[in-house]
Amino acid sequence: MDSSLNLMTEGSVWKKIVFFAIPVFIGNLFQQLYNTADSLIVGNFLGSNALAAVSSAGNLIFLLIGFFSGLALGAGVVIARYIGAKDHVNVEIAVHTTVALGLVASVIMTAVGVGLAPAILRLMDTPAEVLPASVTYFRIYFMGAAGFVMYNTFVGILQAAGDSKHPLYYLIISSVINIVLDLLLIAGFHMGVGAAAFATAVSQLVSALLCMIRLMKSKEDYRLVLRQIRFHGPTLGRIIRFGLPSGFQNSIIGFANVVVQSYINYFGEMAMAGAGAYSKIEGFAFLPITSFTMALTTFVGQNLGAGDYERTRKGARFGTVCSLILAELIGVVIYITAPQLIAAFDHTPEVIAYGTDRARACALFYCLLAFSHAMASILRGAGKAMVPMLIMLAFWCIVRVSILAVSGMLFRTIATVNWVYPITWSLSSVAFLIYYHHFSFEQSD
Repeated sequence: MDSSLNLMTEGSVWKKIVFFAIPVFIGNLFQQLYNTADSLIVGNFLGSNALAAVSSAGNLIFLLIGFFSGLALGAGVVIARYIGAKDHVNVEIAVHTTVALGLVASVIMTAVGVGLAPAILRLMDTPAEVLPASVTYFRIYFMGAAGFVMYNTFVGILQAAGDSKHPLYYLIISSVINIVLDLLLIAGFHMGVGAAAFATAVSQLVSALLCMIRLMKSKEDYRLVLRQIRFHGPTLGRIIRFGLPSGFQNSIIGFANVVVQSYINYFGEMAMAGAGAYSKIEGFAFLPITSFTMALTTFVGQNLGAGDYERTRKGARFGTVCSLILAELIGVVIYITAPQLIAAFDHTPEVIAYGTDRARACALFYCLLAFSHAMASILRGAGKAMVPMLIMLAFWCIVRVSILAVSGMLFRTIATVNWVYPITWSLSSVAFLIYYHHFSFEQSD
C-alpha cells in the first residue's frame, strides 16, 4: 500500500489537521516565494514602472485562474468523500474525470488569457506607461497556463487523499527553478518583465509534471493511468455541482479585486507599486491560515464520507480557532513592521507610504478574513459550496464595488480603497456566523 494515503477519519483530530496543514503551509510558502520573487527582483532591478506592471496583472490572473482552481477544489471534495467512504471504484473514476477536466480547462485558459489580455487591462484603466509591460507579462504567463491549472488539479487529488507532503517537495524544487531563472534572466541578462512571467510558467510546469509522475506511480485507488483519462458523466456532474460555486466564488473575488485595482490605478504607478508590494506581503502573512482552511476541507470531506459527524464538528472547531489566533498574531506583526516590509520591494518613499497605509488599514482585521475563509472551507467540505459563494458575492463583490462606486462619486481617496477590505470582511463574517449557528452536518450532502 502507498504510505501517502492519509485517512483523516482515524486518530487524533488535532494531529491529523496540524500534520496535514504544516506541509501545506511550507508548500504554499514556497509557491508564494516564487510569486514574490518576481516582484522583488522586478522592483529592485527594473524599477517602479515594471513593478506596477506585474502588480496590475496579478488580480487579473487570479480572476481567470481562480475559476478553474475552484473547480479543482470541488473535485477534491468529491474524491475525499469517496476515500472516506472507501468507495474504491468511484475514487478511480473521479480522479480520471478530474484530470480530463483540467486538460480542457488548460486549453481554455491559454486561449482566453493570451487573446483578451490587452482589452481587459485597458478596461482596468491601466496607465498607458504601464500597459505594454503588463500585456507582455500577462500573455507570457498564460502561455504556460497548463502548468498552473494541471498543478492545482493534481494537488487537489493528492490532498483529497491526505497527502500534503509530496506537493511540498515539488514546490520547493519549482521555487528554486523560478528564482534561479529570475536572477539569471533579469539580473544577469537584463531582460524585461516578460522574463519574470517565463520563469514562473516554467517552474509551474515542472511542479505539475512531478505531481503527475507521483500519481502515476501510486499504488492506491487514486493512481493516474493516462489511457483511462476520460469524462464520466455522473461524476463530472457531481464535481461541477461541488466545484462550480467555488469557481464562481474565486472569480467573484477576482472581479471585485480587478475593480479595486482600477481604483488604485487612478492614483498612478506609485500607488500601484505600493499596493502590489503589500499584496505580496499579505499573501505570505495569510499562508498559515490558508493551510488550516485547506486541511479543514479535506478533514470535513473525508469524515462526512465516513459518516462521523461528531469528529467532523471537533475538527471544524479546532481548525477555526487556530486560524483566528494565528491571523491576529500575524496581523499585529505586519502592522508594526509594514514600512520595512514594503521597502524590501521598493525604496521609493511614495511607494512605501502607499503600501504602509494599505497594510495598517487591513492587518489588524485579519482575524475576520480568517473566520470567513475557515467557514467557507468547512462548508465546501460539507458539500455546501453555494453558501460561501453567495455570501462572498454579496459582500466581497456587490457591497465592496458599491462602496467604491459611491465614494468615487462623492470623494475619491486611497483611504477608501484601503478600508473597503476590512469593512466587507466584517460583514461576511457576521453572515457566516449566523448561517453556521443554524447549520447541521447531519443534514449536509
